[in-house]
Amino acid sequence: MVLWGKLAQPVRSLGKVPPPGTCRRFWGWLNAIFNKVDYERIQAVGPDRAASEWLLRCGALVRYRGYEKWQQDYNGLPTGPLEKYKIEAINATDSCIMYRGFDYLDGLEHVTEIKLQKCIYIQDECLQRLSETKNLQKSLLQLQIISCGNVTDRGIVALHKLRNLEYLYLSDLPGIREKETTAHVLQQALPNLELELDLE
Repeated sequence: MVLWGKLAQPVRSLGKVPPPGTCRRFWGWLNAIFNKVDYERIQAVGPDRAASEWLLRCGALVRYRGYEKWQQDYNGLPTGPLEKYKIEAINATDSCIMYRGFDYLDGLEHVTEIKLQKCIYIQDECLQRLSETKNLQKSLLQLQIISCGNVTDRGIVALHKLRNLEYLYLSDLPGIREKETTAHVLQQALPNLELELDLE
């Protein structure tokens, strides 16, 4: 009986549940690592390849100019001449991209579409940073922001700097409290913008 008690003790300790929040902290730490910008890598392989690696590592998809297929497999990233593969579209649905990784966007010159959906780390500062990215100010034509709970009116208004934006779709953004005012500010700044709202 005593022997069984000593043997059962280590087995019971294996079944202990970690303290609340431990798993969340671990994933937050890991996602922060995935978003750390490697400036040497950008120099070595160019901005489009380095940004592709970052986005796919974080669970996003990319589509290259002249290609129909979305690239989703990190290990299947195309090889060959680096200048051949220029990112044209980004689908960050359910990805862990966050502000600290946005420096990867600076060198991208051909991005016309971005979709941010269910991105738990996207917040106003991310949209501000996106709108201040010089290349995106020139190239970005379509932007969708859906179910990003940390986005508020302040972040949406910051998008007015994307001067060539033609289409903006906003849906399920509970942080937007003044949708009429926000929409008015955007349309004053960007008269050619088609703004589609699906907000409560």
